[in-house]
Amino acid sequence: MIIITLPTRPPPKSVMRTLPTTTATVAEDTDPPHPPRRRVDRHGITALAALLAVMLVASVFIAIGLGSAVVPPTDTARYLWAAVTGGTIGPDEVTRYQIIWQIRTPRVLLAAVVGAGLSAVGAAVQALVRNSLADPYILGVSAGASVGAVTVSLFGALSVLGIYAVSVGAFIGAVIATGLVYLMAHGRGGVSPLRLVLTGVALSFGFQALMSVMIYFTPTNEATGTVLFWTMGSFGAATWGTLPVAAAFVAIGIVVLRGYGRALDVMSLGDETAASLGIDSMRTRRLLFVVTALMTGAMVAVSGTIGFVGLVVPHITRMIVGAGHARLLVVAPLGGAILMVWVDLLARTMVAPRELQLGVLTALIGVPVFVYLMRRNGYVFGGR
Repeated sequence: MIIITLPTRPPPKSVMRTLPTTTATVAEDTDPPHPPRRRVDRHGITALAALLAVMLVASVFIAIGLGSAVVPPTDTARYLWAAVTGGTIGPDEVTRYQIIWQIRTPRVLLAAVVGAGLSAVGAAVQALVRNSLADPYILGVSAGASVGAVTVSLFGALSVLGIYAVSVGAFIGAVIATGLVYLMAHGRGGVSPLRLVLTGVALSFGFQALMSVMIYFTPTNEATGTVLFWTMGSFGAATWGTLPVAAAFVAIGIVVLRGYGRALDVMSLGDETAASLGIDSMRTRRLLFVVTALMTGAMVAVSGTIGFVGLVVPHITRMIVGAGHARLLVVAPLGGAILMVWVDLLARTMVAPRELQLGVLTALIGVPVFVYLMRRNGYVFGGR
């Protein structure tokens, strides 16, 4: 038998040239759920963090000097230097010195601390509950803090603490709300992200209803002012006594969250994936849930509820540095701190001598930005 083998000819060059084009076209039409993102290397992250740190220091210095009474930069620097080093100032400068050091400096620094903390907690909570709409207040912490603050204002509880009674009451209310959310969300299989979110939302409505009932039966101007403060947010009550406590909670919390950056990366992909990589999702979620709740409670206790910062800043940061939490938890707190310093400056200068509530400005900024992110072609977080 004679076998004749016919030579195989390569496909025409025209066909070969069209194949890659066809493949690329199909890939574009299918719109993959995880589009490629430009990654910033380690040196780029360091440079970006250094740049943001410089911008933060400059923003803080500018915000301290500006207000209803503008203090020149040279005088601002001189007053700050005198306060830090124990220097002297002239008798005619005492009023401006007190404005700079006793009123504006703790307020601006508290704004930076709260902005950094909200951004870090927002990034962590979005990974913990695997929900791109999550923010620091989604688990009912702010509503519980509001009930605690109103309780102290109406019934005089914790009066022995003086000016810190309302803040301590708000923190206790936040901790109690956190415990209730966790206990009610705990099931046979542990605490699932969906149960956490649903329980937190339900209890938030319950706490708000309780607060409304308390105010209804005890209608006073003080109660109304307290509710307005806790629902819209303000740094008007900032003092050198409250600043170190809030700063300690936020700083320690950010360090802990960044230490669990790899765990957050894996948990954002699902508990099954985390288990396959050796991460105990239940234990890690429980620990980080406590950390984020304590951070949020400490911030709400000194500033009230400030919306959209913990929701929008993490998303914007992911667009720049990617979704890795080791990077995200370095850049997002700096960006949030800068944003909050400038928002607070606008709040106290736009209609001076009156002051706008922070929640109004953050909503006016956050809503358009978030709508843009949702409609932006190619930005995907948490699915289509």
